[in-house]
Amino acid sequence: MRCIRAHTLASAHEQVVKMVLEKGTPLTTENGEATVESEEVAIRVEQPGTPPMVSPSSRFSGRFMEQYARDLISGTGSVFEYDYHDRLFNWGEGLFSRDGSEIHSDQIAYIIRKIQENPSTRRAIAITWNPVRDQSLGDCPCLQLVQCVARAGLLHMKVVFRSNDMLTAAGANMFALVSLQKHIAGKLGLGCGSYTHVSLVPHIYYVRDAADIEPFCRRGEVISPIPEVCRSCGKCR
Repeated sequence: MRCIRAHTLASAHEQVVKMVLEKGTPLTTENGEATVESEEVAIRVEQPGTPPMVSPSSRFSGRFMEQYARDLISGTGSVFEYDYHDRLFNWGEGLFSRDGSEIHSDQIAYIIRKIQENPSTRRAIAITWNPVRDQSLGDCPCLQLVQCVARAGLLHMKVVFRSNDMLTAAGANMFALVSLQKHIAGKLGLGCGSYTHVSLVPHIYYVRDAADIEPFCRRGEVISPIPEVCRSCGKCR
């Protein structure tokens, strides 16, 4: 496992993109897409709410990130195969209790309540995976687990992704989850502590998203990608 430490989300995003592009291995996914894939990585951001939260190299603007975060916390009217708001705030689709009623679990409310009841708890956890649905979904959740820990007046968040597109998705994922962290901390009257982001299979779609690589790479001045990535991008020729 590789470890990255950063003071801001923007720096964390830039460092992990560099790691995957320079240290990764080409792999064609089960959907036939060309990726470069790295070993698992743990990213710890010490001050996740401190600017800059968005790398200037990202394709997404701060305005987009803020809307994405609002959709995670408050929900959206758009229809997807799944969305993280429902998985965290209304988990249980397709599951039924013993009395036949549908299961609806607001896991964020549980996290808040659990920490209020016992600030030292290590059980303030939310999950997203639903075997009833996800074993047959074409597009299933990458985020798997969220844990919140209250220590010394701060709320720390730790998340686990089974798989993570580090070039285009990770920046938005981290921004939205830190926004959720701040939301929970506010409900508890705590400050915002560290944010730890674990990706078990970090990767980059180096053909599909070739145009997004150059702003991070800057024609080889900042990142020296593996040859397969450079050949696909072609910006330095």
